[in-house]
Amino acid sequence: MVEWFDWFVYASFATYFAGSFFPEGNDTAKLMNTAGIFAVGFFMRPVGGWLLGRVGDRRGRKAALTLTVTLMSASAVLIAVAPTYAVAGYGGVAVLLVARLLQGLSVGGEYAASATYLTEASAPGRRGFASSFQYVSMTAGQILGLGIQIILQRTLTSGELHSWGWRIPFVVGALGAAVIFYLRRNMLETEVYDAADTTPQEERGTLRALLRHKREAFLVIALTMGGTLAYYTYTTYLTKYLSNSVGLPKQTATLVSFCALLVFACLQPLAGALSDRIGRRPLLITFAVGATFLTVPVMSLLKHAGSFWPALGLSLVALVVVTGYTSINACVKAELFPTGVRSLGVALPYAIANALFGGTAEYVALWFKNSGMESGFSWYVAGCAAVSLVVYLTMRETRDIDLKRVGEKADGAADTAGRAPEAEPVNPARSAPTTG
Repeated sequence: MVEWFDWFVYASFATYFAGSFFPEGNDTAKLMNTAGIFAVGFFMRPVGGWLLGRVGDRRGRKAALTLTVTLMSASAVLIAVAPTYAVAGYGGVAVLLVARLLQGLSVGGEYAASATYLTEASAPGRRGFASSFQYVSMTAGQILGLGIQIILQRTLTSGELHSWGWRIPFVVGALGAAVIFYLRRNMLETEVYDAADTTPQEERGTLRALLRHKREAFLVIALTMGGTLAYYTYTTYLTKYLSNSVGLPKQTATLVSFCALLVFACLQPLAGALSDRIGRRPLLITFAVGATFLTVPVMSLLKHAGSFWPALGLSLVALVVVTGYTSINACVKAELFPTGVRSLGVALPYAIANALFGGTAEYVALWFKNSGMESGFSWYVAGCAAVSLVVYLTMRETRDIDLKRVGEKADGAADTAGRAPEAEPVNPARSAPTTG
């Protein structure tokens, strides 16, 4: 939650600090500048995915998780103390840029390390349910950020928020990350990682080992494409869309996002548990069909939502659809790779897809708006979802895969033409490691 709070709070408060780091001018142009820096963080995620994915496969999931939160804490401190344009000119922008680069490194490894940890630490028949809590915690980070924003909007004047109030959440994030650093140092390693693996120690977490699973790596990129774009459209960009395009007051737009995300977080475990019963593919296909055919109508109707309730209702429709992807994408990706390359296999392809589609979502949306073709962004989201739909329809089911035997072709675990073997029983006492 703290890790993703630090990542998302940048987008949530961008409307308040955009004017602090850039000279006076068009408000949309200022938002595009801050969105551009937001996107730069995404382009560091593949580097973080490679670096921290390697650490996760060679040193353990615990080591990677501890390192990611250290980087995130440092970046939050930098943003909290960044000088404004009036004080240091574009020097403040340079500090923002460095902070986002550090955040990109951190999140590039965080997603894979946590997805791998949750999947490996769960009993075979509960992996969908357990891994769904990744997006519960990610969304909780956004909710916490929006909650702080709502409190600040009601306790500070608009001038105070634009002047210095926006720094408060970054201070909170830095302090929270320090606490999480201590907690993660006392985590147990997963049994699956500790168990013997067919990947030689010297090849664990290497690109050479990952290249033996090229098909799975490209599959992760393709199945992430539509999902991550839809997710960032209806979470980080939604508040700006409601205030900058729909015309709702900033306070109302923030409250809509806050309430919608609360419901969204509650849906994740339900959908994850459902995937343990019916499989992953039905949920992914449902998401892709909904995102392909509903994105344009929902965004068009949102444009005319003049008050809180219509905006909330339409936002919930979109997030219910997105749940089909978010609730299970972590375990689906982890189930594709063997232990020795699982963290890297999830991290690097996912980070590449996020850099290309998730990180640029807000910038592309604002570009369409600035060009007078705002509706084009909706068609762009729908088109990417359609591409992912093709992937979901052709991929195999991963629910019953035995994580300890993924990649052992002789045993049929990696036979893409056949059904995955039944998962072997897991000792309940070791199925869910706890913190010390």
